[in-house]
Amino acid sequence: MEKSHLSLLAQVPAPLLDWYYKNARVLPWRENRDPYRVWVSEIMLQQTRVAAVIPYFLRFMEQLPTIESLANAPEDQLLKLWEGLGYYSRARNLQKAAKEICMKYGGIFPDRYEDILSLPGIGPYTAGAIASISFGQPTPAVDGNVLRVLSRLLEWDADLTGAAEKKQVAGLLAAIYPAGQCGAFTQAWMELGAVICVPGGAPKCEDCPLGHICGAFGSGTQMSFPVLSPKKPRKKEYKTVFLLRCKDKIALHRRTPGGLLGGLWEFPNTEGHLDPDAATAWLTGRGLSVHALAERAPKKHIFTHIEWHMQCYLVECGNENNDFVWVTERELREKISLPTAFRKFAGELGL
Repeated sequence: MEKSHLSLLAQVPAPLLDWYYKNARVLPWRENRDPYRVWVSEIMLQQTRVAAVIPYFLRFMEQLPTIESLANAPEDQLLKLWEGLGYYSRARNLQKAAKEICMKYGGIFPDRYEDILSLPGIGPYTAGAIASISFGQPTPAVDGNVLRVLSRLLEWDADLTGAAEKKQVAGLLAAIYPAGQCGAFTQAWMELGAVICVPGGAPKCEDCPLGHICGAFGSGTQMSFPVLSPKKPRKKEYKTVFLLRCKDKIALHRRTPGGLLGGLWEFPNTEGHLDPDAATAWLTGRGLSVHALAERAPKKHIFTHIEWHMQCYLVECGNENNDFVWVTERELREKISLPTAFRKFAGELGL
């Protein structure tokens, strides 16, 4: 970056911090600087809106208030607490990291950036957030919010989402971190990108504390930034989902470990869209007696790189089989975590 850009960034801390101290949202993970709370919140907030995360965070902290309690939690409890947040590998990595902290650091969250970064499921963004917010270090947390603000501020006309570009941005920001206010500075960048320089819409430039030095605002090019490379189209997959009832039991299946939704529970399903005759044949081929079969509304679920297009049959069965696990409504509601892709069909069962 040119020296002029560096001199412009040097003007950021004072107005940005002043704005943040006056306007910061009251959020439960900001009640203190406990690294456990900061860590859990940052992992939950990945790919998820703040408003959606708050009840999850509060429930999580109530049931698993310490690193040790997370390390020792049964996986089913952990996944139930995570149900609906998606990206379940995040929850599993949380527990792996908690176990490592207990074994390697005596249950005390490490305070060195490099040690934090070495934990399972923690990348440069999360490590930077924890090190700055909890331990007052000048370690930027570079996410989409920060990149959007910075690209508009500097009219940076390159795609900044690659690892090398993020590292370059982190280096620039580290140079302007104000001593004694590192945690607030990190959160101020996040806050500005979340509520003023917003994603997916026009920025609220009239309320921005950096409007007077923002290149894009000055030239009216805000919506030209950030520059993003075209995304590859998502792969489409077609499935038939079965909601199987036998008296007071509902059929579930555990997905194989690894891969998409690995090891999680699902409603029985198969590839492709089956007509009623083919659906009945699929069920009888698994030893089930079909008393009634009714087609229900199809659903679509979007993952990062894949779309599932799912048709659904509600089926009354005359018997259980050994291919599936048969559970009560209460067990499904209270103990078993279903990924959102399948939870979408729960209403057809009255859940």
